[in-house]
Amino acid sequence: MLNLIPIFSSLTDSELHEISSRVITRTYPKNTTIIHEGEKSESLYIIQSGKVKIIINDDEGNEFIIDLLGPNKYFGELALLDHGPRSATIVTIEPTVLSVIQNKDFSECLSNSPSMSINLMKSMTTRIRELTDKIRSLALVDVRGRVIDTIMRLAIIKDNKLVVAEKLTHQEIANMVGASREMVTKILNDLTEKKYISIKNREIIIHKKPPLDL
Repeated sequence: MLNLIPIFSSLTDSELHEISSRVITRTYPKNTTIIHEGEKSESLYIIQSGKVKIIINDDEGNEFIIDLLGPNKYFGELALLDHGPRSATIVTIEPTVLSVIQNKDFSECLSNSPSMSINLMKSMTTRIRELTDKIRSLALVDVRGRVIDTIMRLAIIKDNKLVVAEKLTHQEIANMVGASREMVTKILNDLTEKKYISIKNREIIIHKKPPLDL
């Protein structure tokens, strides 16, 4: 599985075998907190199956969802590089199986494989760009535009349809776009009435991309 992860794609078969032998597999039920923001942890996590959400909380306890991650995605690499506290909280949104690599083993891989270090930097650069785009959206785009941007970003092809398959609640979408649940519900109802989307079993089916303005 490791060779499907971009940061490990440059490793030789022997290197992959060596690090695979040190991987620990852990299974978590839905709604389990894997990492708490601010805590010290020394592991890299790779998602074998399931999904997690990355969240931060403000001083008033309000939750903001930074991202959703599914199979073959990973998290926790930043703390391995600077040994600082975790910058976000990670919570499962469905039963999830993770591969866990300890700090020592991950550091050895970086030391022995310069190309892996380059891959890691490229991956982190991509994440920074994605976060920059999200910040720009929060600052410059209205709530309707942020909701549309979010569902289009999360959409995948399923049974020849463009679908947001995560089965997110309106509150979770609101937490992702920085708006109230009532406003998100109003926008989704409007998009449904105008037949841009339909919702079935909490999956959002996108029939055509909605315009960002009314």
